[in-house]
Amino acid sequence: MKIQNICCIGAGYVGGPTMSVIAQKCPDIQITVVDVNAARIAAWNSEDFEKLPIYEPGLSDIVREARGRNLFFSTDVDTAIDRADMIFISVNTPTKTYGLGKGMASDLKYIELCARQIARVATTDKIVVEKSTLPVRTATAIKNILDNTGNPVQFQILSNPEFLAEGTAVADLFNPDRVLIGGEETADGQRAVRALVDIYARWVPAEKILTTNVWSSELSKLTANAFLAQRVSSINAISELCEKTGANITEVAQAIGMDSRIGSKFLKASVGFGGSCFQKDILNLVYIAKSYGLDEVADYWEQVIIMNNHQRQRFAHRIVKTLYNTVSDKKIAFLGWAFKKDTNDTRESAAIYVADYLLNEQALIQVFDPKVTAQQVYADLNYLNSRAEIDNEKSVQVHPCPYQTCQNVHAIAILTEWEEFNTYDWERIYQQMHKPAFVFDGRNVLDKAKLEKIGFIYAAIGR
Repeated sequence: MKIQNICCIGAGYVGGPTMSVIAQKCPDIQITVVDVNAARIAAWNSEDFEKLPIYEPGLSDIVREARGRNLFFSTDVDTAIDRADMIFISVNTPTKTYGLGKGMASDLKYIELCARQIARVATTDKIVVEKSTLPVRTATAIKNILDNTGNPVQFQILSNPEFLAEGTAVADLFNPDRVLIGGEETADGQRAVRALVDIYARWVPAEKILTTNVWSSELSKLTANAFLAQRVSSINAISELCEKTGANITEVAQAIGMDSRIGSKFLKASVGFGGSCFQKDILNLVYIAKSYGLDEVADYWEQVIIMNNHQRQRFAHRIVKTLYNTVSDKKIAFLGWAFKKDTNDTRESAAIYVADYLLNEQALIQVFDPKVTAQQVYADLNYLNSRAEIDNEKSVQVHPCPYQTCQNVHAIAILTEWEEFNTYDWERIYQQMHKPAFVFDGRNVLDKAKLEKIGFIYAAIGR
């Protein structure tokens, strides 16, 4: 089965980059990315390729090459569904904020809406691909909706979870560790699997394309994120012990990372992990375990989240304690708001939670991030605790320049590991700060010796 026309529902952090790379690698396949958010689609269609709605290194060049040739962005969802041979569902699956499973289970309302729209519109057979991160056995619910519409249309459901790291998404798509495709173990199901395998095989070596049943594919995504997050929380737990004993977490991480059985990845102590996946997926795993009565399994994974929350609060508390147990009316500069470097994504960013803690201590927050807008900063704080926007704008200021951000502040907190921070004129920053001048390096990225030579009082996670 040769795929000629693809529709992707959802123009976000997964759908946009993934479809752009597929379009570049498969110029003979027409790809339409659709979204009901007209402003987002307009941004994808902008003539200024540096103002795409998602920042990823290298993405703008790919969109510039493929858009208008075989890559299109549209709000006409029905037409794209009708024309497609293969439909990717790449919509948000946030943690539920209401009802059964509140605070843990994934909210699948957008997935269900997509399935119902596909069922309503489709007039020809379709392959439907789960690209969003979903609880195990979600494919059953999608297939039940699609197969009970009364239309004589055949649907095959595949699971093809993404394993992209924001900030390196393009590189991850070009050279993935693996591509995972789950399908039904029937003749039709395997034909559908082969159709998707053939697309990725245009540039991904065969040995990196792994096929499984649907349930293994769905669960593998949750498990991978849980294991990665577990490593972050594990090293962060040791970082607190390092601070008490005089050990250096960077040296400890290097020592254990050289063990081939452990490896060095995800052993960088920090103020905590963020992003759209880790916390959401672990909570989902906890909820699934509890729903099967596996309380010990649920408690084990929930501890990863508890440790992450503790690390954020501990970092904020350290700032307060160091500044003589009060930050009331003191200016604290935040360098970085995105959850990690090389992205404009702020979902579950540690900066949001640290800022909220300090705002409750009546601090005044000054923010600079190279890729995050002031509108997004205020939206993040409003979403977290419904603080009135006027209060946020009174206590939080977002600046376009790092030097302006650090003017007359009592302390600087590094919340994102942007590499450009090391290139700043720190002597200039020091001269314009209140003394003593404190730097709290929540990402362990700055040169401690250099800053202390200038006169800063430097504190980092785990040392």
